[in-house]
Amino acid sequence: MKSREIMALEESLGHHFQRRELLDQALTHSSQAREVEALGVGSSSSGSGSSSRSSSGDNENLEFLGDAVLGLVTSEALFHRFPEFQEGHLSKLRAHLVGQRHLLRVAEQLEIGRYMRLGRGEEKSGGRNKASLLVDALEAILAALYLDGGWPAARDFIVRVIVEPELAHMKLETSAIPVMDFKSALQEALQARGGPQPVYALVKEEGPEHKKTFTVEVRLPEPAMGQFVGRAQGATKKRAEQEAARQVLEHLATLPGAGHPNTGKDGGAA
Repeated sequence: MKSREIMALEESLGHHFQRRELLDQALTHSSQAREVEALGVGSSSSGSGSSSRSSSGDNENLEFLGDAVLGLVTSEALFHRFPEFQEGHLSKLRAHLVGQRHLLRVAEQLEIGRYMRLGRGEEKSGGRNKASLLVDALEAILAALYLDGGWPAARDFIVRVIVEPELAHMKLETSAIPVMDFKSALQEALQARGGPQPVYALVKEEGPEHKKTFTVEVRLPEPAMGQFVGRAQGATKKRAEQEAARQVLEHLATLPGAGHPNTGKDGGAA
């Protein structure tokens, strides 16, 4: 990545990297890493730290660490911010703040797509705008912040950019916490109607083993509730199920005599 681009991204992140190879790796998709390795230059390094991975390393391990850092920082922030909240409310809030929908908005605001390093195939298929790739890169950047600047750097960014603006937007003092666990909400909605539980089915599984995409359908158990089928894709079966359940919840809200559950369209499940 060009020095000018790195400086622009660092300014957006509010952190100057001492080990810029960490930021470079955080933005490197596996498709790019494989292309570099295929060219036989996978051992080259853009940094001086002997313990760091090469610049051609992808961001998957950093994504794993970043997800954990995000969860802990968010949990700590909510614990101190809302001491009066029950554990269930705190869990729902955390699920929203670390969910793909919210993280995607943050990644788009930071314009992470323009900085990502993609392989040619991924570039041609529109990888810079794919939600899963943008969220993965954001989580990897969180890990890079943590490794380069320690807990203070990671915590400052997460609270300042990911947590606080969204909490202010939600206006928790005057509005209900939106539903984030759509599967549980759907189960409760159907129980209230006295009907059986929905049927989840995995209808498609595609992509390489380390980067699969799952397609899930959710069908309503009774004809009286309509022939609606919720269908969604996700990087995990859990995410796909949650999105499909949200679609069914919205359908139920349109039926005669139905309430209007707060399905939190701006929310998401991790």
